[in-house]
Formats: sequence, C-alpha cells, structure tokens
Amino acid sequence: MMHHAQIAQRAFNTPLMVDPAKALAFLSGLGPRITGQEITFHGVDADVSNQTAVALPPRASLFGNDLAQRHQRNGTQPYAVVDGIAVIEIAGTLVHRGAWIGQSSGLTSYEGIAAQLQAALADPGVRGIALDIDSFGGEVAGAFDLADRIRAARVQKPVHAFVAEHALSAGYVLASQADRIILPRTGAVGSIGVVALHTDMSGALDQKGIAVTLIHAGSHKIDANPYQPLPEAVHDQMHRGLEVVRFLFAETVAAGRGDRLTQAAALATEAAVFRGTDAIAVGLADDLADPVTAFHAFAAAPRGTTSPSRKGPQMTTTPNDTPNPAPVAAPPAVMPAVAAAPEPPAVAANASPTAMTADVVRAEAAEVAQVCAQAARLGVTIDAADAVTRGLKPEALRARVLADLAARSDAAGIIATAPAAAAAKDSPIIAAARKAATDAKR
Repeated sequence: MMHHAQIAQRAFNTPLMVDPAKALAFLSGLGPRITGQEITFHGVDADVSNQTAVALPPRASLFGNDLAQRHQRNGTQPYAVVDGIAVIEIAGTLVHRGAWIGQSSGLTSYEGIAAQLQAALADPGVRGIALDIDSFGGEVAGAFDLADRIRAARVQKPVHAFVAEHALSAGYVLASQADRIILPRTGAVGSIGVVALHTDMSGALDQKGIAVTLIHAGSHKIDANPYQPLPEAVHDQMHRGLEVVRFLFAETVAAGRGDRLTQAAALATEAAVFRGTDAIAVGLADDLADPVTAFHAFAAAPRGTTSPSRKGPQMTTTPNDTPNPAPVAAPPAVMPAVAAAPEPPAVAANASPTAMTADVVRAEAAEVAQVCAQAARLGVTIDAADAVTRGLKPEALRARVLADLAARSDAAGIIATAPAAAAAKDSPIIAAARKAATDAKR
C-alpha cells in the first residue's frame, strides 16, 4: 500500500511531460490498484481500452555521484562505444532521482543519463556522442537541468540525436539540445506541452460511507487533494502553473534548436506531434534517414566535419585512424528534404587571399547546386546559376525550400494530432511559412 502511495504522489497533481495516451495507459492499468476501484477520465479525448498496464517501477534512491564509477570499477564503461562514438540510450519513461544507468523496469533516470554524458566527455577515446532516443517523455523535475548539460556538451564533442521511433515531450526536450536530430520516416517528435493528473475519490468514499476530514493551516494546503472534487479556482491555478512550465519547455527547445525552431514556433505547435517529413518542415528535426545508416555516417565523419546547420566541435579522428569510407547514400525516399552538403574544405594557413576566396566561392557554388538539385527532386524549382549570380547563400536556399514545402502542405496534414478546434484554420507555423515563401519569391 505504501508503494502505491508513492506512485500516486509522483503521478497526480504534479506537472508531467508525457504523451497523454501513455499517461492514460498508466492510469487505466494501475489506477484501480492505487485507488482501490475503477476510475473514469474527464477532459481527455482518448481511447484507453487497448492500452496495456505499465510495470511497477523499482524504488529510486537518491543520486550518489558514483553511477559511472561503479561501471568503471568493474572495468566497463557506462555506455556502449561504437567506432569512437559513445551511445547513450534514452528510452522508456524518464524519471528524476533514479540511481541507475540505463533502463530499469521501463524507466530511465535523468541522473543515469547525466552520469554517462559526463563520463563520455571525460573519455579521450570518445570522439562524439549519439543519443539513442525512444521515449514518450516523463517527469518535469530534472529534465531541464539535463537539457542544459547536453547543450553544454556540444561545445566539447559533437552530439547527434537519433530518434527511433519517438522523442516526445520530455524526450524531445533532450533531443532538441543535440547538434542534429535524425528521424526515420515513421518517427514522431514534438508534444511540447505539459499535463497534470488529478484523481477525485470523493464519490467512491461516499458510496462506502467514508468521510474524510482535512484539518489544515494555510488556505492552499489542501489544494487538489483527492478527497474532494477539484475546485475551479484550483484548476485554474494548476493550469497557470502548467503554462509556466510550457513556456520554459519552449524556451529550452529554442536554446537548443536556435533559428531552426524559435520559442514562438515551439509554442505555436500547441503540443502537437509531428512525423517524418512534416517534423523536418516545421524545424523539429533536421534529417530524414534510417538511424543505423545515419549513425554510421556520423561515426565515419573525417576530421574537419562539423554539424552542417551550425558551427560545432570538430570530430577528432585523424586520417590514419580509420580509412575514408565510401559516402553513405540513402535512397531518395528517405533523403532529408534539405540535406546539407559538407562544409567548404579547410584552406591552408599560407594560402593567398585570392586562392582562399576562389576555393570558398567554388565550394559554396557546389553546395548551392546540390541544394537546387535536391529541391528539384521535391518539386521546387530554383535556378542554380541565377542563385550563384545573385550571391544567395545555401542556408537561405534551404530556408526557401522548407518554406515552399510548408506552404504547399495543408495544415491538417502537417499536424498529426492537432486539436479539433484548430482544424478549421491554419496553424501559426503554416501561416508563417507561407509568408516566408511569399517574401522569398519577391
């Protein structure tokens, strides 16, 4: 019974960044065991009839600063290393104050992820970090602090997030802090929102003839207690608190994504879930590719390769460490809509300014041509010669392609789980994309 009380304390009346369907699955499976009777749901339109019960989580102890050291004392690393890349798994339900590495009964702790991240940064044999993500989210507590650590880690070593198949809510908070997010065709990201659950046991207590008297000091001490219906004023106060966390969520995502997804654009998603190309079109992900193929391309990147969308730390592989592999080409169906070409090659320090300028111009022209070719395959026509003559940058062309694709898409097709009330009008993202496309054509 005490174990059930602990579960209830973590599940009810506290902000959660978790997909609502998963929250309902948890309640439909464990709710009767926690409350002692069947429960009903109000304010959520979701079918939970086929959801399976979630296994009871193990007891989580306080963080002890030695999670990684436990593995190292046994002669092992707290993560897998593949071709010099540390693979950190982020899977299942994400929780705060879990004293373990990896999954435990379907849970992954923020502290365990942080311990792996710290060890990977300190390991001279690790050249980059891959976040292997498949999570519907979890607790708010601890998520934003870990997100800050991941964003700071990019300064030291490249960090790529490989989503297979979900990075939702708290899972997306962490994914958004990577240099790049790689998504499979069926992958889902987003759910930039917060949810809280309240249980009302008053009806059941009345049926059993049980009266609960709450004696309290402080007018808000018993707010949202389970023995009374939720008052409207308390509901409104809880909702305001969730909105504060949602703004922090969007702010953190924007800090990680930069100009690819602003805070305003993150808020405008209204916690919708986006899949595949739609996720890339609105800036929630960067590349559409098979995660395994994309990971090997990341591991094989030679020295001097950085994240295409922004300047990042260089890979530290020397030419003698690993032979230059053949380029990895994904089928056209899974190529990223705006895949970036490699950055211009480094120029020798003693090269003349004229030669340096010519090399840069040639490299940039080649990149522009590649962007135009990719755009043509997607049905977007851009005159490469005209773009080079006008001095258009590859980044501007990619933005134009994204805007054009977004403008062609119907809002209902892009937003996979938009609220019904929003179906009758364009989302702010689509409206902004259409405006950007119109401005670009002028």
